[in-house]
Amino acid sequence: MKTDRLIGILSVLLQEEKTTAPALAEKFEVSRRTIMRDIEDLGRAGIPVCTVQGTGGGISIMEGYRMDRTILTSRDMQMILAGLRSLDSVSGSSYYSQLMEKIRAGSSSFISGRDSILIDLSSWYRESLAPKIGVLQDAIEERRLVSFRYFSPSGESDRTAEPYFLIFRWSSWYLWGFCREREDFRLFKLNRMDSLKKTEKTFERREASLPDLSDEKIFPGKIRVKALFDPDQKWRLMEEFGPGCFKETREGRLLFTADYTDLGSLTSWLMTFGDKAEVLEPQEARERIAGTVKRMAAIYEKEEEA
Repeated sequence: MKTDRLIGILSVLLQEEKTTAPALAEKFEVSRRTIMRDIEDLGRAGIPVCTVQGTGGGISIMEGYRMDRTILTSRDMQMILAGLRSLDSVSGSSYYSQLMEKIRAGSSSFISGRDSILIDLSSWYRESLAPKIGVLQDAIEERRLVSFRYFSPSGESDRTAEPYFLIFRWSSWYLWGFCREREDFRLFKLNRMDSLKKTEKTFERREASLPDLSDEKIFPGKIRVKALFDPDQKWRLMEEFGPGCFKETREGRLLFTADYTDLGSLTSWLMTFGDKAEVLEPQEARERIAGTVKRMAAIYEKEEEA
């Protein structure tokens, strides 16, 4: 991607006294003409890049111009490296690793101590997520429409969207884009996408405001829940909802209260606790779980009879 390449070229120029267009073209696997256009873009961005033709010539940054590293502390640099490492865990490419090495090479005397923060954003779905992230990054950069099959609680459908932002939130990746079918901006979860493709069609960029990523927007609390849990399930409630989500009763059980997004998700979650949880409210959740348990019991009773 062009932005990544510009950052890489600037990093090389800041670390090396002089380089050449053919060397940069080979390093970034593009044509010499592309490199020269990138150099022009850097110049327009205010970076004093000098080019000298002929023997002994090359590309360099004007003498005396350097990024002031005193702006950043050693701890700041560790945070930057931790962030790059986290992106590399899901990128599916070696770009961020290469960028980390460039930063380390130019800052070896500036970065002290060992890594103290390790962030891994990859998931069980890394093999399927990384290609999707790559396709969407390219589509956003090139302003190309993407098409995909989308699976949601209301069903599945074919969508075409204008991609604007890739978002990581609550251990999941999302695309914020303008859906051509719904004629509105939508937040699409990458794990629910199938057959994702970057099309040949381009689009004119709209005024796209940043999406509302508040918990209330992504996980709207529509249902008030009360449930009793066995004491040995305290660790799960702590992990998933925090220490303020329950109170201990006189009998030693845990009275859980929270807002939940939808009835289906609520009953599915409660049933993962087996007989260690009893829902008190809402009544519809109690009835749905009771019905599901009866149907499950009937299935297993038939197997035993057979």
